[in-house]
Amino acid sequence: MKETFLEARNISKSYEGVQALNDVSLTIGKGEVHCLVGENGSGKSTMIKIIGGVVEPDSGSIVINGKAHPNLQAIDAIREGIQIIYQDLSLIPNLTVAENISLNQYVERKVNFVNWKDVHQIAARALAAIEEDIPLDEIVENLPVAKRQLVAIARSLTQNARLIIMDEPTSAITREDVEHLFAVIARLKERGISTLFISHKLSEVFRIAEAVAILRDGRKVGDFPAAELDDRKLTFLMTGREIQYTPYQFDGAKAEAPPLLEVRGLSRRGQFQDVSFSVRAGEILGLTGLIGSGRTELALALFGLNPPDSGEIFMNGKSVRIGSPEVAKRLGIGYLPEDRLTQGLFVGQSIGDNIVITVLKKLLGALGLIDPMKRKKLENGWMGELAIKATSARARAFSLSGGNQQRLVLAKWLATEPRVFILDGPTIGIDIASKSNIHEIIRGLAQRGIAIIMISDEIPEILHTCNRVLVMREGRLVKEIPNASATTEEELNTIVSGKAGNGAGQ
Repeated sequence: MKETFLEARNISKSYEGVQALNDVSLTIGKGEVHCLVGENGSGKSTMIKIIGGVVEPDSGSIVINGKAHPNLQAIDAIREGIQIIYQDLSLIPNLTVAENISLNQYVERKVNFVNWKDVHQIAARALAAIEEDIPLDEIVENLPVAKRQLVAIARSLTQNARLIIMDEPTSAITREDVEHLFAVIARLKERGISTLFISHKLSEVFRIAEAVAILRDGRKVGDFPAAELDDRKLTFLMTGREIQYTPYQFDGAKAEAPPLLEVRGLSRRGQFQDVSFSVRAGEILGLTGLIGSGRTELALALFGLNPPDSGEIFMNGKSVRIGSPEVAKRLGIGYLPEDRLTQGLFVGQSIGDNIVITVLKKLLGALGLIDPMKRKKLENGWMGELAIKATSARARAFSLSGGNQQRLVLAKWLATEPRVFILDGPTIGIDIASKSNIHEIIRGLAQRGIAIIMISDEIPEILHTCNRVLVMREGRLVKEIPNASATTEEELNTIVSGKAGNGAGQ
């Protein structure tokens, strides 16, 4: 039995009458890797903010190293060794690696003058503690996301971290980087440092966790040793229902139809080269590969945001030039970007504004003004069809859960009546039940005759949702898998990582 580092005892918290947490207790051992899981809105974020002293609970207390903190403040949590690494990492992008790592220590010391030798020594010691070698004078915004995460971890160690809370740390990094992060967590564990790991990716939970705490609707369902759980049991505990996955069956008759979209020899220097493929109406074509393989750059080229240097694009057998998103939209191509908050939505605007923004011309009345009845019908129609949960179309987009925000981006582009819909990471950062709902929507769109291109680095998602799969590596298509349902996760992982020969079907 591990010695206890932190206890959250009977924590309750409500916001404007909504119960975010209800009598939740959590125990984290010294040097333990503990995962906290639950659907969006289950209370995970509120819990970690209470543990970090950022939010005050309505009732309950936090006990750290045997000392009760009935009114824990952020500075108290930091002094007790609790560090939270949020998804945005909270680094200062225009400062160097050394400056970012050392800054908190300098602020705490209230130092008036900077000793640059000391700054570099603090940073070097912190990086050495996790056995990492990152150039100290490199500007942080120039680093890939995985390296920035390591900088954030190193920074936490300068303040004597005893518990590091990682909120969705793998949402934007490659599989290799995930493995590297797990190795760092293992090194932290060896030093007696605890980790509270929050993730929607169940495969990662099983890879890294010793213990798993499950929240549902603000209540704790239970604490379990990770070895006692599997995908099916954990999914049921998180959602309260069984989620079944069945392969998508593409209509054999449609497979003989001419392609709706065809790409021949598409290239853009430094991003992708000699890419050729086609997709038919009613098909869900998966496009996978490691982050940086060129998959997103290819999608942007098809949507007019990243014009290729050479090659041809055909719609319904006719050669087309797509020089802008407006041209793509006129041709019947829609694009759901991988970052819904900064690329997909106007989060400060209403749900209705976000839905109609792509089709304003359709809503114009006789005097050239937007017809309020047409607008209301469009807004309510898509909110109903995609089951967007909100009080009204006037609610702001930022007030929605991650799954509902993703449905809103879908509604925005479905309003344009696309014939080809490119979905880049359609379930990034959303919980397992919302993922299942999004997958059902995607299948329904394909059954209505829309050609879907779905980009994802989650292998189970690709195999469960798509009928055919393309694999990209280093800017090239290296493999076509004609029957996704006949392929195992292990086989596709091997192809994606490049550990197998290219083989037939390229």
